[in-house]
Amino acid sequence: MPFREINSKMVEATVAPGQRMFSQRGAMLAYTGDVTFTPNTAGGQGGVMAMLGRRAAGEAAPLMTVEGSGTVLFGHGGHHVQVIRLSGETLYVEADRLLAFDGTLEQGTMFMGSQGGVMGMVRGQVTGQGLFTTTLKGHGAVAVMAHGGVIELPIAPGRPVHVDPQAYVAHHGDVRNKLSTALGWRDMVGRGSGEAFQLELSGSGAVYVQASEEKL
Repeated sequence: MPFREINSKMVEATVAPGQRMFSQRGAMLAYTGDVTFTPNTAGGQGGVMAMLGRRAAGEAAPLMTVEGSGTVLFGHGGHHVQVIRLSGETLYVEADRLLAFDGTLEQGTMFMGSQGGVMGMVRGQVTGQGLFTTTLKGHGAVAVMAHGGVIELPIAPGRPVHVDPQAYVAHHGDVRNKLSTALGWRDMVGRGSGEAFQLELSGSGAVYVQASEEKL
């Protein structure tokens, strides 16, 4: 169920009989045809455990199940919308950033401590993801929200990417990430001491970075 980008803040999705998609509550702007929107209590393809993971993380991102036949326009809060297309890989993204996604994708949660122990949990707090982050895996499309536009940066073996944690949006692929302090470097280039960390992503995949350090 591909998304068509209307402009930088709005996407259109075609809903077909026998298919479904999920959207953040309040994301529907308009629709045509015979389309229904019902609150989702099963946490998408990930089931109850995915829903419990989001609640444990304190993420207030209730989903709506979208079904029927027609087209739907999605947008939320005037945020920039970025469409990410997956071809079997896993996308890691904060639940609050999800605007809408294909129902064919398997949804789950990942404990941040499983990627870096204590520093992984610290990374979750710095990036705004909390102790858990949402995963989407399979073939399909995801529309995520960000501030001020998004750029996709490729991650290749031997060429890690360093990202300001506040500007991090999502990543996919076989990627390892770690949080390191950069107090001296930040102060040297005139940035505030509050930006005391940098996120290093290495491996093979891509990271999405927003053009702002403002959280949603």
